[in-house]
Amino acid sequence: MNVLSPRQSAMIVLIITVALHSCAYSKKAAFKLLEEAKTRSYDIIVVPGVPFNTPEWDRVMRGRVYWSKYLYDLGIAKNIMYSGSSVYTAYYEGDIMAMYAVAIGIPREHVFSETRAEHSTENIYYSYKKAKKLGFKTIALASDQFQTKTLHGFARRKLNNDVGMIPWYMPIIKKMAPDMLSPKIEHEKALNPAFISIKKREGFFKRLRGTSGKNLDVHLYE
Repeated sequence: MNVLSPRQSAMIVLIITVALHSCAYSKKAAFKLLEEAKTRSYDIIVVPGVPFNTPEWDRVMRGRVYWSKYLYDLGIAKNIMYSGSSVYTAYYEGDIMAMYAVAIGIPREHVFSETRAEHSTENIYYSYKKAKKLGFKTIALASDQFQTKTLHGFARRKLNNDVGMIPWYMPIIKKMAPDMLSPKIEHEKALNPAFISIKKREGFFKRLRGTSGKNLDVHLYE
């Protein structure tokens, strides 16, 4: 097992923090991408998961699901796939988000989930593969402005140049926020009875490799 010193841990946290703040779509860029998305309609959009802690969803998960509904209501997305395994908590993130999506009004027949991904790179990679297997042709990633920017290059390298990017446009998110509900869902249906936290299953460096997209199962969803 790899053990980091406090100094090493602090340096890694600092590097990641700086990287995140320098790797996000600006408000201007997000607006431009949204306007471009309005000129087409994607067969399906992929929404990466967020760990679920009972009794209800947190701000980030709520924002991602409501953003996907906004895109669905506009006709930009015909279908939505929520992606995420039971990584840090015992609930399958993709299934939890799908339940919330239906609860806030997205028709069940247009909601899909992918529950094998444990990292953001796997969210887009596995969801893309699953969507293609289901017959969907045009695919986009829809998430916050940090995640979409960090996954942009990965998606182009590993998947296809045509994968769309639709980051949050914060003025719209802020406008929707007061009306965002927290409906009740049957979260126990998304419980993984064999759950073991990724922190216990994998060391730090293996998790870091996963974050970088180096632990992909390229045969999944073939």
